[in-house]
Amino acid sequence: MTKKLWGGRFSKATDPVVEEFTKSIHYDYKLARYDVIGSIMHVAILKNAGYLTSAEKLKLIKALNSIGQSIENGTFQYDKSAEDIHTNIQNVLQAKVKDLALKLHTARSRNDQVALATKLYSHFAVSEVLSGIEGLMASISKLALEKNNKDMIIPGFTHLQHAQPVYLKDYLQAYKEMLKRDEKRLKNIVSDLTISMGAGALAGTPIKAAEYSKVMNEVLKKYKTFFHSPKVNATVNSLDAVSDRDFVIEIIGVLAILATHLSRLSEDLVIWSTKEFDFVEIDEAFCTGSSLMPQKKNSDVLELIRGYAGRLNGNLVSVLTMMKGLPLTYNRDMQLDKEPLFNSFEIISLELKVLSGLVKNLKFNTDKIHEHLEDEGLYATDMVYYLVDKKVAFKDAHTIVGKLVKYAIDHDQQIKDMPENLLRSFSDKFIRDEVIKLFDPRVSVESKKSIKR
Repeated sequence: MTKKLWGGRFSKATDPVVEEFTKSIHYDYKLARYDVIGSIMHVAILKNAGYLTSAEKLKLIKALNSIGQSIENGTFQYDKSAEDIHTNIQNVLQAKVKDLALKLHTARSRNDQVALATKLYSHFAVSEVLSGIEGLMASISKLALEKNNKDMIIPGFTHLQHAQPVYLKDYLQAYKEMLKRDEKRLKNIVSDLTISMGAGALAGTPIKAAEYSKVMNEVLKKYKTFFHSPKVNATVNSLDAVSDRDFVIEIIGVLAILATHLSRLSEDLVIWSTKEFDFVEIDEAFCTGSSLMPQKKNSDVLELIRGYAGRLNGNLVSVLTMMKGLPLTYNRDMQLDKEPLFNSFEIISLELKVLSGLVKNLKFNTDKIHEHLEDEGLYATDMVYYLVDKKVAFKDAHTIVGKLVKYAIDHDQQIKDMPENLLRSFSDKFIRDEVIKLFDPRVSVESKKSIKR
């Protein structure tokens, strides 16, 4: 049985079933590097407050740096029987410096310790996601600006029906706009995600607030390569500091929105890659096959991205539901915020990487796209504007073109093949040579002046 960070008032050993049920080492080991950073901060704070000598401080920091290095290089021995990663690290530290390690929890509670480590982890993980978003946006831009794609026009859709012609680059830019909003939301979260210490279990500590801010800033300067410029402050309200998980909910919420955007892009690509659409060819490196049907080339990556959007939405609901009825301050329920947070970050980071590579290697089938652009229905709205320019009221023009489209469908006839007298039977404003020019995707997209390009 490993040593715990508590136990003095207990005369009985914890039931093994309770040990198994309450431990979190199997997932909170991901906080290891951040727990060590927090401990290094705390050692410096204890020295400044007079709880440690200079020699004790140096010995503890040397041992903690050694533990941190082993975590970074993958040689740290995680103890699966430990209650959590904080206990695991404390026990390893005690093996290195003996009873000196027992002073580390002076003026420190695991409640405050966990919140700090989770915030530091979140800063690092958000930085990774922001890098992934930049990578995907770069892939989208590269695809849109390729020589064969930058002036490509495709059918636009509403309700999955042909709507109006649009530039491919505008279609792809729509997803970049979504990603830009996701990026902004994440940056806003980390800009407000203040790192604090000194809450104790809930009531604060005997150490002056100024000591915490000073030391945290000094220590974090060494880790700027890992973090997204975290703000540091002394604890404003110690009760809130140990019980707040708003930042977890906000992050998981933004990641759920991001997952929804990636799911929508994936769905478009799944549809576009079907034989029925055949707009796009997905590189074989990003596809899988069938164990039974040898001809199959499946877009499993995109389908999993769609599926994982449900997981991220579930993670958000999980933490919201867990927090909704908790009284102040810390409650053990809050241990359950870690898995949804870690899981959301890990899924999103992988999705961004794989989607960036997949998008970069997409190839468009221009012949099939051109075939779709032959659909005269795509230009019906252009015909309405044509009549409006000839002083026909919009509603009347809409009705006229609607009747003309229905006639063409019912008689299996192309509008551009109709004689002028037939066209003019719907409106005397129609001039056949002018109408024919409307059935051109480039004329259609270039007639739209409201879009900034």
